[in-house]
Amino acid sequence: MCTDDPVQGEALAAENGIWCKIYTDLDKMLADPDVEIVLVCTPNNLHAKQAALAAQAGKHLLIEKPVALNLQELRDLQHAVQNTRVKTLASFVLRWNPFLRIAKKLITDGAVGRVFMVETCYWHSTPRAVPGHWMTTKSIAGSVFLMGGCHALDAARWLADSDIVEVSAYGTQGIGKEWYEYPHTVEAILRFASGATGRVSASMGCIMPYAFDVTVMGDRGTLRDNRLWSHQFPGQTDYVTIPTQMPNSGLVKDHPFAPGLEHLINCIEEDRETDISLSGTMNVHEALLAIDRSVEEGGPVRLPLH
Repeated sequence: MCTDDPVQGEALAAENGIWCKIYTDLDKMLADPDVEIVLVCTPNNLHAKQAALAAQAGKHLLIEKPVALNLQELRDLQHAVQNTRVKTLASFVLRWNPFLRIAKKLITDGAVGRVFMVETCYWHSTPRAVPGHWMTTKSIAGSVFLMGGCHALDAARWLADSDIVEVSAYGTQGIGKEWYEYPHTVEAILRFASGATGRVSASMGCIMPYAFDVTVMGDRGTLRDNRLWSHQFPGQTDYVTIPTQMPNSGLVKDHPFAPGLEHLINCIEEDRETDISLSGTMNVHEALLAIDRSVEEGGPVRLPLH
């Protein structure tokens, strides 16, 4: 573990019942040959630089979202990884949420037919984002989509099974939670390469319980969260409800981090790319930056970014 507060680090290790070396110098940790995988889970503005340093040191990477706050950081990290050929996993942990995995399989198996619309949301009135907290600071957090809306955007692209080619977005700032240095609520309209459309919203200004809603419309059915209307059930008079674990908790302890780490380790041992590698999710990362650019410039932004 590398931290600027070794006392806190020791307490965290004890809380989780583990023993580990604790460093206060990143270069020394990266020089340790016993360190094979680096989990980058520092504040957002440090992710890209620290991940690039780890890649240059030959360490495999699990990078907490967002992987970068701007296009230059993203390109620098991309080049560092390409030059060293380390394995990477971008921490879109909801890829391992049981409902989302079921939804992906239903779509792949043709339950809704050809997808023409995907709608997702990330609404999280996180109690930690009080005035002065780094989560509310633009230079550190970036934006509401870079903070948490990225999960909803990644889910939309994954379920649509198509790259995003254009975004248009609008943001709200100054109405409620005025201490945010960036728009705390943003709505984005997406156009996919497949011809499908999407709508993704992110809010940390909301006053409500956490919500992560999903709708997928196809030419042979519709999935509304865990309720399915499909050509596969002729004669149905109501949605078929699928009992499963929904992505309806904003608590970190409820997020499926362990399967992602296990997947990364398996890919390292088998010398193959992860399902959510840096290169494989580049379209999502660029779309996040495109959404922020659209909010600032007031118009549509096409991808890839230049």
